[in-house]
Amino acid sequence: MSKWGENETGVSEFLLLGITNDPQQQRILFWAFLCMYLVTVAGNTLIFMAISSDPRLHTPMYFFLANLSFNEVCFTTNLIPRLLASHVSGIGTISYAHCLTQMYFLISFADVDFCLLTAMALDRFVAICYPLQYHTIITPRLCVGLAAVVWISCGLIALVHTLFMSRLTFCSSIPEISHFYCDPYLLMKLACSDTRVDQLLFLGAVVLFVAPCILIVFSYARIAVAVFQIPSAKGRHKAFSTCSSHLTVVILFYGTVLGIYIRPPDSFSTQDTVATIMYTVVTPMLNPFIYSLRNKDMKETVTRLLHRCSKSS
Repeated sequence: MSKWGENETGVSEFLLLGITNDPQQQRILFWAFLCMYLVTVAGNTLIFMAISSDPRLHTPMYFFLANLSFNEVCFTTNLIPRLLASHVSGIGTISYAHCLTQMYFLISFADVDFCLLTAMALDRFVAICYPLQYHTIITPRLCVGLAAVVWISCGLIALVHTLFMSRLTFCSSIPEISHFYCDPYLLMKLACSDTRVDQLLFLGAVVLFVAPCILIVFSYARIAVAVFQIPSAKGRHKAFSTCSSHLTVVILFYGTVLGIYIRPPDSFSTQDTVATIMYTVVTPMLNPFIYSLRNKDMKETVTRLLHRCSKSS
């Protein structure tokens, strides 16, 4: 039976090859990732604080946005500090236990992202297509319950996935992962043992990606039909503006993930690493700007919060 810190083949660590071996490019990437990480944490924390502090933003859509902002901070913190530390130390190895832990939180937070974006799309669908029944359908109790189910179920799904991945055996004593974090599908590629169960998990992950995507497409298809039935141009613009920020984030997030993971694990390439950077670092960083710049209420609350913070300092 394998231990948590070492698997059956005696593998105690992995070598993360990172993005580049060029020292000059590594220095540039270090400062780029550090700046993007700080902006991501600051921006998403600001969004979370703004929603918490303003009663006007205590609505279902902003409740899910607060959860999304918190998740984005967790998602990037699981990956980027480790990457920055390896740039500083020059050590690319990661322990077996740390690799599995990082993989668990990667899967969990990514699944939470999918589910929260879907919940936000369904919220907009009900708000625009069934405005009179909105407050009776989308209740605070439903939102809290849905968020709890999302966080717990995604954590359990990630745990099952990680436990099965821990059963893999590897041919090399120090397997090399051609990425800057422990990607479960690249680990499957490196495995010497039978990966049929893990391939089934891969298919399950595809379903978890596709199902929310179908719900989002369905929601926006119904929203588009409802919006085009509004007689005035001003009314159509107002209806669409309530979901334009969310739609922008969905396109950014799903667009980058779609090109990477809806393929067998042995088809990964260097271009996939660039796309992965987009959805692991760039998209979480852009979310606060998209939601604050394209939303009047959010913009006013963030401005007020920043002004209050500057006065207190």
